[in-house]
Amino acid sequence: MTPNLIKTAAFMAASAALLATAPASAETYPSKTITIVVPYVPGGNIDTTARLIGRAMGEVLKQPIVVDNRAGAGGIIGAAYVAKIKPDGYTLLLGSSATIGTAPAVYKQVAYDPLRDFTAIAGLNTVPMVLTIGSRLAGVSNFDQLVAASKKANGGISVATSGNGSSNHLALELLKRQSGFIATHVPYKGAAPALTDLLGGQVDAQIDQLNSSLPYLRDGRIKAVAQLGSKRSALLPNVPTLAEQGVKGFDAVTYTGLFAPAGVPAEVQHKLVEAVEAALKDPAVVKAFREMGAERVSLSPEAFAAFVKADTTQWRTTARDASITVE
Repeated sequence: MTPNLIKTAAFMAASAALLATAPASAETYPSKTITIVVPYVPGGNIDTTARLIGRAMGEVLKQPIVVDNRAGAGGIIGAAYVAKIKPDGYTLLLGSSATIGTAPAVYKQVAYDPLRDFTAIAGLNTVPMVLTIGSRLAGVSNFDQLVAASKKANGGISVATSGNGSSNHLALELLKRQSGFIATHVPYKGAAPALTDLLGGQVDAQIDQLNSSLPYLRDGRIKAVAQLGSKRSALLPNVPTLAEQGVKGFDAVTYTGLFAPAGVPAEVQHKLVEAVEAALKDPAVVKAFREMGAERVSLSPEAFAAFVKADTTQWRTTARDASITVE
């Protein structure tokens, strides 16, 4: 065989090899298992949300979706892992107002930028925050009366939250700056012990997620003074928002959403959005959200991304102005 024929044969063999592998490199997404990273231990609301959504999305995408719990440092470890991984749509983050909004605002060392390193795929649900009072403020019925009581108390009234640097803590600091409310922050290691002390009369008030306070609101053991979101929750329709009570523009909720590493292809993002939209209509998901006290996010991908940016910016500013840092 002449040298030219050898070269031609080699070229044709190489071309055939490329054509044979082309379908694999241009395969239709998704073609294998997708992982949703939950940056917390199993069993909480965020973990439950991931498993619900993952099951429903998997049915739409015709691929299994598994949950990988990577807990630690207030959700930062799991989020940082996803931020640095290949943006091919096979590893996603079940992000929240904590991992995207408040944790990067208060922790001194965070290995990701919440706005630069992630693509917001879709919002999943929100849980309203609520300002509640216990027996020590039995005569207070609304926020104006609470502010008046705080001005009469030496050092203000005591307000419990789930911890220093938590979403609830930042909401309290934001509220103090946007109103005449005078309060002493009392941080706990979680919402449950804070609620226990509110029920026991050790603290005056608490900022909490509505779902954990709701049973005690319903039986009258504590009282809601205001909802902190921009609209009333259907679970607490008779309690006005802070905005309705004169604190204009106040909006503080906790949310969950699906995020991918920055740079995920547009066609992959589109398929994920479609799968989320279908999953949020799944009867089992709708029922579970209702039982969790959560409300579905009904925003377009663009609107959700804008919401995430505004929320993250709000908590960055609040943490900076209040000099809140966590080691």
